[in-house]
Amino acid sequence: MPGIAPGTAAPRDAVELAAVLADPAEVDTLLYGDDDDEAAEPELDLDKSWHGIHYLLTGTAWEIGDGAGAAILGGEEVGEDNGYGPARLVRPDAVRTIAGALGAVDVQTLRARFDPQAMSAADIYPAIWANGVEELDSYLMPNLAELRRFYEAAASNGQAVLLALT
Repeated sequence: MPGIAPGTAAPRDAVELAAVLADPAEVDTLLYGDDDDEAAEPELDLDKSWHGIHYLLTGTAWEIGDGAGAAILGGEEVGEDNGYGPARLVRPDAVRTIAGALGAVDVQTLRARFDPQAMSAADIYPAIWANGVEELDSYLMPNLAELRRFYEAAASNGQAVLLALT
């Protein structure tokens, strides 16, 4: 199962997905690895860009929404609280929906939504938005492109996604 935001992983198949649902301890194994597991799961680390990307996709600090709006904070809680809440599991059907929505996101809409003052007022993490469009072009947009690729790969492989803020 691929993971995201900033740490994500993906169960490889329905058996791993069932294992995560049956035993929440498996969440930690997928997210943080197992010394005996040489076949690492696909993962994506969005660093601190996760909240800025979420804001661009939804126009809000914490509302999840449908489609692309569920890419970072969506899914159902699974496992123990890791300090920022439990991990979230996005099932394969939802992964396909999110991947399609991310692929259809209009870059001009995202650029129009990028408002450093509004993002600062909404406490969008991290507090770096004063640099304006430089942060959009050099930080948020490249990470958004990686997020798109990550979801597309998970969708094409029929995988679920495990999201975790670490």
